[in-house]
Amino acid sequence: MLRSIERSPAGVDPCGAVYDVIHKNGAVPTTDASRCPCGSGETYGGCCGPLHRGESAAATAEQLMRSRFSAFAVGDEAYLLRSWHPRTRPRSLDLDPELHWTFLEVLASTGGSPFHQSGTVEFRAHYRKPGDRGVLHENSEFCRVDGAWVYVGQLAP
Repeated sequence: MLRSIERSPAGVDPCGAVYDVIHKNGAVPTTDASRCPCGSGETYGGCCGPLHRGESAAATAEQLMRSRFSAFAVGDEAYLLRSWHPRTRPRSLDLDPELHWTFLEVLASTGGSPFHQSGTVEFRAHYRKPGDRGVLHENSEFCRVDGAWVYVGQLAP
């Protein structure tokens, strides 16, 4: 599932401060009062939490992408599968419990507004795991299925 992983330069942690906040003692907070892992600055309960619980739907492709990053960060496999296009969705996921998603950078987007039917979001997702850190750089494709935004897959570089 991780198709393109770039390693950060040795000794450089582009997201150290965020990691200390989000992953205190190695655990990702998932209470509604916690800071949302997507980096919006909002609380989880006011941002990605309602999407993960099915209480609301993403209004834009970028919002869906941010909610999927948060789902990886909190280990919400069910949401990741629900928000994946049926044509490209895997049967199951096997998330690495030692992999901690620490910081998200949205680099660019095209389309994907409430008025579009498709869109793309380019991002860098930073992670840590014991003895390693890195960055997943992806340009993702999104579209609507029955009015809801879903992740289609990575666009070819």
